[in-house]
Amino acid sequence: MPILVVEDEPRILAFVRRGLEAQGFTVDAAVDGVTGLRRARERHYDLVVLDLLLPGLDGLAVLRELTRALPELPVLILSARADVKARLRGFELGARDYMAKPFSLAELIARVRVHLRAVGAVDHDDVVLHAGPLELDFARRRVRTRGGCADLTDREFRLLHHLARHAGEVISREQLLAEVWGYHFDPQSNVVDVCVRRLRKKLGATSIETVRSVGYRIATS
Repeated sequence: MPILVVEDEPRILAFVRRGLEAQGFTVDAAVDGVTGLRRARERHYDLVVLDLLLPGLDGLAVLRELTRALPELPVLILSARADVKARLRGFELGARDYMAKPFSLAELIARVRVHLRAVGAVDHDDVVLHAGPLELDFARRRVRTRGGCADLTDREFRLLHHLARHAGEVISREQLLAEVWGYHFDPQSNVVDVCVRRLRKKLGATSIETVRSVGYRIATS
């Protein structure tokens, strides 16, 4: 299952490449748009992970050419451009999916598997994470509880996903800020607490436990 990652930031490229290869994918890389477009034309790929802010030929231009030349090739945009206009333009030009940076590697892998299954590259995928009474559905960005289903915002889903991956462990507010919001947020901010309150309203008051002066953990029973 070969995947092409077009990304000019070495740290992010290495991070994504290692994560995908650890899941058994074959990964080729390109650090600029011209090289990425050439490699996509020269070899069969099941998926392209594409940054937008690329040197030489920008990501939207690459996407436009890929859609024209290889309309069946799924493209997942992974970009720091998170505004609605950029997302809509990406979908208009043929992208199958759009993820904003900073991002969760586990979520990226789950989305990759969804798109590979859609084109028949894999027979099954692990796109559901179980943690206690919760079931996180990556494809639909939804969580199932004993009381039904709840749709989550991107930030709510990412926070709950991080807690679910470490079910039973206490995760500090600082860790959640770094993982879900990025390092540039003020550690004294109350955005974590606000997001947790919203999740409790949707999932139940006991779904996320507070460990005083330490952080939060997801209930495991």
